[in-house]
Amino acid sequence: MKHVIAFDVSMGKSYMVIYNALKKCELEREINHNRPDFLELKELVKELTEGYGEQPHIVFESTGIYSRPLERFMLENNYRYCLLNPLEAKLQCDSLRMHKTDRSDAHQLALTHFTNERRIETESDDVYRQLKRLSRHYSELDDELNVTRSRMHKVIQETFPELERIFTSKSELFLNVAQLFPHPDLVLKHSKTIIKNRIIANTNKRLSVKKAEEKAVELIKAANQSYPSVSSTDVVCDQVRVYSKRFQELLFQKDQCIGKMELLAENLEEYKILRSIPAIGTNTAVRIIAEIDDIRRFDNNRQLNAYAGIDIRRYQSGKFIAKDKINKRGNKHLRKIMYLCVQNMIKQRRFGENHLVEYYDKLKTQPYNKCHKVASIACVNKLLKIIFFLVTHNQNYDYRLAP
Repeated sequence: MKHVIAFDVSMGKSYMVIYNALKKCELEREINHNRPDFLELKELVKELTEGYGEQPHIVFESTGIYSRPLERFMLENNYRYCLLNPLEAKLQCDSLRMHKTDRSDAHQLALTHFTNERRIETESDDVYRQLKRLSRHYSELDDELNVTRSRMHKVIQETFPELERIFTSKSELFLNVAQLFPHPDLVLKHSKTIIKNRIIANTNKRLSVKKAEEKAVELIKAANQSYPSVSSTDVVCDQVRVYSKRFQELLFQKDQCIGKMELLAENLEEYKILRSIPAIGTNTAVRIIAEIDDIRRFDNNRQLNAYAGIDIRRYQSGKFIAKDKINKRGNKHLRKIMYLCVQNMIKQRRFGENHLVEYYDKLKTQPYNKCHKVASIACVNKLLKIIFFLVTHNQNYDYRLAP
């Protein structure tokens, strides 16, 4: 290699160093992540490329949103570059002497590039990038939904706790009734007919008159028996309405997010393959694709396992041998999705034959006698192997051909 350009990325700027083949620093300076500085950087790379007959090696650490402008600059100019994850960079650059600054980190990245074999970052299709962004947005919505559900439960317990026993807590009918009648006194102000008509008018799904009347009767009965801890004029009733409305909005946004992901993924070969696997629906399929990215970039399923963070971590020192555990250093979002996917397969075993469920049952019985989590992670490992094989060989799942 002729030259190495290393960047230590921070918010809105990077510290850049350039080393020649003799490991001597020729230039170091700070560059801002803006158009003028990137144009200067482009001219600098052009000079080095034309002067020495090859593009300089470029290396920097992935720092989430802060390194994205630099990544875009590299992709738009078709530069080959090495993008290190933070753990990889730490392991390669750590030394006995602790002296960490932006300047020293940039120098360490450049110097260690001469002695480490680093993978050149390959350009990913824009579809996969968009899918990953939508998948992370979906996770954020789901986290917010859990917080909103907890808050709504707390305030409903103060105003009208019987609502959660009459209706399913996630149903649209429950959320609409919670907004209409957050307190039993508000129910008792109206007749059965008015309550029934309001329930029908404020429910988007088809609801029969008979069913609405039954719910109205249940509401009136519950309101007569209820003794809430606050009055109907308390501000807690307003909070019930706010949380119920927000809960509805989040459910709608989650559905929209999955709809957009399906439109993006439906033309991908792996989408149809994943949908052929039992218990993997639209939601799971698109999110697996989003988190794995292009699975063909992996050379084997062991690399995919490491990416998901389920490869085994072993530790032995002298006579001490630690218990084997998964290292959990990979993509936690993918790991969670795959674990939940296996749980769905176990729950839906009655709907069709699935050799992964059979493998789970085998691990749970003698002589293996594994606990639920260990058996589930083993199934995740097997499922990732199956997905890797099916996608790389462009085959749909077939129980008769499964091992």
